[in-house]
Order: sequence, then structure tokens, then C-alpha cells
Amino acid sequence: MRDVTYPPIIVTAKTAFRALGQRFQMTGTDNVPRTGGVLLAYNHIGYVDFVYGGLAANPSGRLVRFMAKRELFDHRWVGPLMRSLHHIEVDRGEGVASFHTAVDYLRRGEAVGIFPEATISRAMELKEFKTGAVRIAAEAGVPLVPVILWGTQRMMTKDHPRDFSRGTTIAIKVGEPMHVTGADPVGETAELHARMSRLLDEVIAEYPAAEQPPGSWWLPASKGGSAPTLEEAVALDAAEKRERARRRAEKRAKRQGNK
Repeated sequence: MRDVTYPPIIVTAKTAFRALGQRFQMTGTDNVPRTGGVLLAYNHIGYVDFVYGGLAANPSGRLVRFMAKRELFDHRWVGPLMRSLHHIEVDRGEGVASFHTAVDYLRRGEAVGIFPEATISRAMELKEFKTGAVRIAAEAGVPLVPVILWGTQRMMTKDHPRDFSRGTTIAIKVGEPMHVTGADPVGETAELHARMSRLLDEVIAEYPAAEQPPGSWWLPASKGGSAPTLEEAVALDAAEKRERARRRAEKRAKRQGNK
């Protein structure tokens, strides 16, 4: 796969990281194989996760093709960039095409990134996982590698203003590969969730205490932070979904009224 855009994008991103004075805690990156297809499963806590998520495979010299929602590809400026990076468009209403594209990429030896939670977790803890990650890895016959990101939510996430202050620590922890069969996608997805939950606990414990004092909005309630609980986050997600549906209905009604 020919990459003209990806290398300069990486250089630009790393330059921006240095300009922001960001510090990186990266562990387990040797768990990403240097060759062959591999599916990287990430937690999802902020809008810039895909920017930093690729760093998990950078030490192994890999470029990650992320599975991302169709809306990004429909954007006037972001869409052409996403396609030039060979990321994979996901239609949440019809995921068959993206499933087959991901499997094809993996069989061709690519590194693919997926967010099993599908959407950002307001709770900063792991939401329920979709079974897609396990099914894709099993179908392609590739290892499934869990990855935890932490600190990205402090820059840009739901319900909070953007904050690109200097000196933020970004933690990236890569777990040992899982070799799934797909015989029990629900059970194997539960195992992936459990592994990533343990990794998340480790990352939070290892993160600089000075940067996440008790009560921090970016810290889970279960860890002494003020982020919504998983149950509260479910209610907030549902309210957001209803509001989006209302806005879409208003736009449709307005278009029909203008005809």
C-alpha cells in the first residue's frame, strides 16, 4: 500500500507533540509484531485518540489503518485526508463492508486499529464492547493486541472544552496479543474487555499523581474522579442520541418545507 501522506503527517504530529511539551509513558510496544497483519484494539476516551493511537505501533515501524465513522469521511476537508491515509470507513448502520475491508487489509499484512466501544466513554472507563474486533481478528487469522490510551481525554473529549496546555503526559500501554478463534465471540470479547480493564487500572496507577488529583473530571468516579459513572454515562449518551435525532428531524422538515 503506497503511503504519500502518512509519513509527513507523522512528522508533523511529533513536531506538534514536542511544541506542546508532551511527555510520553509508553510500555509494551514490543507486543506489536513487526510484520504481518495485526488488529490493535483501543479504548476510546477522546477525539484525538486515533492521532496518538498510532504511536503504539510506531516503534515497530508500522502504520495503523484506523476504522472510523463515516461522518469523518464525509467531511469536506477531513475526508480526503482519511482516505489518503488508507483508514477504513465504518457505516454504523451497515458494517458489513467495513468488516470485509478490515479483513482484507489484515490478510495483506496491514496493522488495523479498532475501537471496540464504538464511541467515546464519558465515564473514562471501558464501556460495553462490540464483538467486531474479535470477529475481524478471527476471520483474518491475525493476533488481537489490546492498547490503552490515557491523557488524550484531557485535550479534547465530550462535554469539556478543548485544552492543549503544555506538559500533558500521554500514556500508551500495549498488552500481550490474544489469539482468538471466533468460536465464542461473546466470550472472547469479554476476555478482551477484562484484559483491557486490567491494563487501564495499571495505566491510571502509573500516571503522574500530580496530573490527576482526586476529583479530576478526567478520572473515573471509581478512582476518585468526578467523571460520570458508567450508568450516568449511559443516560448522557442516550440523551445525546435523542438530541441528534431531533436535529436531524428538524433538518429534514426544513428541507421538505423549502421544496
